[in-house]
Amino acid sequence: MTPTTPPAVTPALDDRITGSLLGAAVGDALGGPVEGYTPQQILERHGGRVTGIVGPWNGAEWRTARPIAPYHKGDGHVTDDTLMTHALIRVYEKVRGHLDAYAVADHLVPDLMGNPVWIPELEAEALPLQRIFLAEKWLVTRIHYGHVDPREAGSGNIVNCGAAMYMAPVGLVNAAHPEAAYAEALDLAGAHQSSYGREAAGVFAAAVAAACAPGATPASVVDAALSLAKDGTLAAIEAVAEEASRHRDFESALTPLRKAVAPFDSVGPAYRSPSLGARRPSRLHAIEELPIALGMLLVGEGDYRRTVLGSVNYGRDCDSIATMAGAIVGALHGEQAVPAEWAKQVAEASRLDLHAPARALTEVTHEIFAQDGKRRRAHEQAFATLTGAAIR
Repeated sequence: MTPTTPPAVTPALDDRITGSLLGAAVGDALGGPVEGYTPQQILERHGGRVTGIVGPWNGAEWRTARPIAPYHKGDGHVTDDTLMTHALIRVYEKVRGHLDAYAVADHLVPDLMGNPVWIPELEAEALPLQRIFLAEKWLVTRIHYGHVDPREAGSGNIVNCGAAMYMAPVGLVNAAHPEAAYAEALDLAGAHQSSYGREAAGVFAAAVAAACAPGATPASVVDAALSLAKDGTLAAIEAVAEEASRHRDFESALTPLRKAVAPFDSVGPAYRSPSLGARRPSRLHAIEELPIALGMLLVGEGDYRRTVLGSVNYGRDCDSIATMAGAIVGALHGEQAVPAEWAKQVAEASRLDLHAPARALTEVTHEIFAQDGKRRRAHEQAFATLTGAAIR
């Protein structure tokens, strides 16, 4: 496997934003066709490990084959992870400031309900609401139809990676400030998730923000995540990171990483047949996807191919795992880290301009940073006036 060579110079913020969003979309497209299967099933189906973009699991029968019909997963098509990420970027474009749960109610929900976009898996233009799953439809049900306070709307939803999977833009807007990314994502995700699903959204955003810091490494990203994570999420990341430190080849890591996260994963060994207690609020559990993405980041040493292909071949919810892992690596190293041939194929197959959301978010990020600077200086001046202390 040919490693992806990171840039020799420190990538600029604009490059990191592009790399992160491209990395997330490509990881999503690579993982989509093998989502829900085990590493052994993937090995048998493909005659070896997945090493690039592959076709649908059921070939030409994808339109009717259960359990994922009628979605055309594979052939470079992105999934709902990327569609939701791009929808969140459109919210940032409208608000042009930091987001909270009310931004979800005022902008994200109307976007999902009324803004037709190209849906690669449906091979048609449709409303995002017609593609997203029930955990995301919950946003519309609770906020639009139920008129629930957006800050509490996530309560009662199944606890999964639904909110975490599209939080990379929050980390990028708060680049190099993981604490701010964590806080913003927690507020935002309150409209969608509760418990460890909401916690994972905050920690993932923080990891992306930490990856943007000059000199960041896979280890420093994981350290930032550990410094903020709580309860079962913290314990799961610790366990997976400890196991990941023993591996530099994802093949040897696939089973051990699953064993490390299993005590915290409520879904159980059969991904498509969750246990009765699955995805319920708990302080003891964690979503599986984020700890595994961070584990693969360590195993792959921040190399895009090794990290993302490890995430893909892990199976289970591997499109979301690869989305998260790809976003972090792209933030670490910029666009150059993402194989250009994969990015080109995914953009063409999905009929999406994958650079346009990055340009839009970059522009907004610079505006938000300027706003933050003004607020910070105003606060410093007020504090100095109140205390008589000189501003340094």
